[in-house]
Amino acid sequence: MSDTLEIINNFLLPLLADTDMFIVNTKIKPINNIKVYLDADSGLSIEKCAKINRKLYNEIEAAQMFPDGDFSLEVSSPGVDEPLLQFRQYKKNVGRKVLITTLEGAEKLGTLKEVSEDKLVLEMPIPKKKETTIIEIPFSDIKQTVVQIIF
Repeated sequence: MSDTLEIINNFLLPLLADTDMFIVNTKIKPINNIKVYLDADSGLSIEKCAKINRKLYNEIEAAQMFPDGDFSLEVSSPGVDEPLLQFRQYKKNVGRKVLITTLEGAEKLGTLKEVSEDKLVLEMPIPKKKETTIIEIPFSDIKQTVVQIIF
């Protein structure tokens, strides 16, 4: 399966060139259901997903990767409840509330203030005070980060 994923990602890269879109994740289920998760610095619309889906579908068919066209393809964003997986996703979400789970299992809820190659800066409220504190968390200490939707 990893060879197939690599081929699909190689088809995707030229389709995303000269856009602000990027690959977040690609998966293939045993029933040849291909799921491509994309994001974009300016936001990912349904129209952008549909356009990439049509082009990628044609590439896969032309390469005859699946006999008799026995595959399905879904191109979408990862969804609001999915953890951030790519550095560009962190950069895109600066200023938003995130819930970080560390490797030790501690949860840190705060506003993502800055992102650098090796760490992020989080502004967290101090319980029972009207103050905040700033902490730095190395990416190597993060198990997952999920953007929090606030209504």
